[in-house]
Amino acid sequence: MLHYECFKGKDERKLDTETCAKVVERNKHLGLEEYRFLLRTMANSGIGEETYGPINVLQGREASPTLLDAYSEMDEIMFDTLDKLFHKIKGFVSPSDIDILVVNVSLFAPSPSLTSRVINRYKMREDIKSFNLSGLGCSASVISIDIVQRIFETRENAFALVVSTETMGPHWYCGKDRSMMLSNCLFRAGGSSVLLTNAARFKNRALMKLVTVVRAHVGSEDEAYSCCMQMEDKDGHPGFLLTKYLKKAAARALTKNLQVLLPRVLPVKELIRYAIVRALKRRTATKRESTSSGIGLDLKTGLQHFCIHPGGRAIIEGVGTSLGLTEFDIEPSRMALHRFGNTSSGGLWYVLGYMEAKKRLKKGDKILMMSMGAGFESNNCVWEVLKNLDGKNVWEDSIDRYPELSKIPNPFVEKYDWINDDTMSFIRV
Repeated sequence: MLHYECFKGKDERKLDTETCAKVVERNKHLGLEEYRFLLRTMANSGIGEETYGPINVLQGREASPTLLDAYSEMDEIMFDTLDKLFHKIKGFVSPSDIDILVVNVSLFAPSPSLTSRVINRYKMREDIKSFNLSGLGCSASVISIDIVQRIFETRENAFALVVSTETMGPHWYCGKDRSMMLSNCLFRAGGSSVLLTNAARFKNRALMKLVTVVRAHVGSEDEAYSCCMQMEDKDGHPGFLLTKYLKKAAARALTKNLQVLLPRVLPVKELIRYAIVRALKRRTATKRESTSSGIGLDLKTGLQHFCIHPGGRAIIEGVGTSLGLTEFDIEPSRMALHRFGNTSSGGLWYVLGYMEAKKRLKKGDKILMMSMGAGFESNNCVWEVLKNLDGKNVWEDSIDRYPELSKIPNPFVEKYDWINDDTMSFIRV
């Protein structure tokens, strides 16, 4: 990895408490109970006051988005990150040097494709290999990296760009189904661009080296397949459904993934210790004890940092508990969720940016990136840091306020404390 850039919107695009409440109030399909549900979800989401929203929602046009809204949102995110990236690498890599281009956006697949849009803007070569991915959810960035890695195996001295983002504006849910309201509370505008190469002459310039990629898919299970799905509610309002089976599907997919990935990156000594301890527990522990939480492996023996997809507070804390991680380990993901929200496939790079801004990444450290997405699937990869990293990035203007900022009471709770008053449940509009 030679360089990466994350998108940061303008101040007028921020979705603060007051703006979010106004968006909720505009939905005339909501009763008091749905209104309370939305506010309560926002209060418990772990998202702060500075996330960025799509322009049509901020302008009050969420119920009538246009194709131009989708294009404008994509152009802003993709071209902002790519312009900054090409500026940073100017002098040794230009747009005409790019051999492989992968763009992933789950909910928007126009014609011509978004890769064609990028190629046209930067006047890239005629023989460039382009891949436009859709429908892969929040884990599409790691899938894109896996595609690049496989092409690198057959092509020497190549450069690749991976652009990861999502379009929020045209898919804002305007109905009252609670399972479909969640996406409005969690997802925000954002994205990233990453430059990769397998040219040995650029090793001294590289930030990190890819160690391994593992992909797991449990979509053969009907419940796992349908727990994250784009659909219409019973009233015909399009949106994104998140069911209660999501947690179980995520756990199953992540388990399948780590069973393959961890033996590749953890020392043999730790694997042997784990096997012996597990065998002894099976002999002596009761059935209840044997189902205790935690995987039993000390991940810190082979991994120093953990990039958990900032999909929501419950996901971050659940993965942290299951893997035996500390508050320090999950802090980057929690802070990325607070500052930027769930930016879908680009979210992992905001977490990585936090680690770099905090000067945590030292030469030789290994980073586990964990992502989950619709399908249902879990796609993880491990990077090795090649130099001490302390570059300026998207966190530059706010890193000094974190993690202290997380201790400030949630603004939604402060302004809408009545949402937890159970007596309100007896009132019907």
